[in-house]
Amino acid sequence: MTAVLLENNPNPARTVYADLIRHQRFAIIDCLQLESGETLVQCPVAYKTWGRLNDAADNVLVVCHALTGSSDVADWWELLLGPGRAFEPQHFFIFCANVLGSPYGSASPVTADPRTGRPYGPGFPQTTVRDDVHAHKLVLDALGVTSVAAVVGGSMGGMTTLEWPLCTPPGYVRHIVPIATAADHSAWGISWAETQRQCIYSDHRFNEGHYDPIPGGQPAAGLAAARMIAMLTYRSCVSFDSRFGRKAPSLGLRQKSSVQKKGTDVAFSAQGYLHYQGEKFVGRFDANCYLHLMNKMDGHDVSAGRAAAGNDDGTALGRVLGCVPPGALVIGIATDALFLPSQQERLAAHLPGATLEIVDSPDGHDGFLLEFDQLNNLIRQKLRSSVPEFYTVFHAVETRKADAAGGVESLTGEVEQWRL
Repeated sequence: MTAVLLENNPNPARTVYADLIRHQRFAIIDCLQLESGETLVQCPVAYKTWGRLNDAADNVLVVCHALTGSSDVADWWELLLGPGRAFEPQHFFIFCANVLGSPYGSASPVTADPRTGRPYGPGFPQTTVRDDVHAHKLVLDALGVTSVAAVVGGSMGGMTTLEWPLCTPPGYVRHIVPIATAADHSAWGISWAETQRQCIYSDHRFNEGHYDPIPGGQPAAGLAAARMIAMLTYRSCVSFDSRFGRKAPSLGLRQKSSVQKKGTDVAFSAQGYLHYQGEKFVGRFDANCYLHLMNKMDGHDVSAGRAAAGNDDGTALGRVLGCVPPGALVIGIATDALFLPSQQERLAAHLPGATLEIVDSPDGHDGFLLEFDQLNNLIRQKLRSSVPEFYTVFHAVETRKADAAGGVESLTGEVEQWRL
């Protein structure tokens, strides 16, 4: 299996979602063997980079995006990227690739099946977090990378972060920073995902996944409802009460909502916010892709296939995570109700020499996308103490204006410009 770097998107006929991500690059893998035993031929991978490789090709930071994120770190973690921040392009070569199954350019239900020339749709084979690591490692090989200084990611990106040192040769990854994640997806998380799946399935336009894979052709009502449920798991009761209370929504938002069911009266600002998030999501994400990625998260378990299951004392998990390079920084969010701080405590207890930090935030799971100051301080301190040699060398880098949000509403992040 090898990856070839490309100048353009290999699926130009189906770029409605990939075109939303600015300045992406592409690679194509000739034949990617999946964990399931199936193969993806001519498998595209979309990615973005900042900074440049040093002579040893080892000043690499891999950033892993969350469930509905993208390769554009500047969109969803903008305030962590830049001089004096956690991810500094003048010191590091920063790499973020779109996961398999996501609609933003890598192989997914919306990309073309080379065998038919038509979108895979519901026939796209199920991929795993480990498949993502294997695919992205091939792209790094094609870029000439010799090793990775650190891998950082939150939520599903934290799952990927945990798998990087386990799916690559010993020593290839030197450090990891998993954020708001767990060693395996809990029954609680799986159950929330199931409620969202049922919303999509119940929309008659879903048609068992056979629909026109563009925003106007998909099961909009079901997908919007699924996103509304997701938003409740990402935030906290305290954050909703303090932000919305019993306020009424603006008249403009009340009039423009197009995905709510007929007869629904948006009487409160909290309702308006959920409708806004649902409608925004329908315009930027595909239903089959969303189902695929939720299945991927549900299947996450670092011990699967590596150690005997069912050991309550954590012996099996300890054997698996004992292979991870020492000194991991594990970060949790104090009010996270989706990935509980106790799950990060469990990780830190079994990762060799790990440090646990709990971020103070009222915003629940989404604290990992919102608490920029705390995350900047923690990650930057970790990198400066663990890989100080990279901070002695400065690379001149050009910052593209399009790589900064500049006040424009985030596409995939959770720092919304919507107003009450």
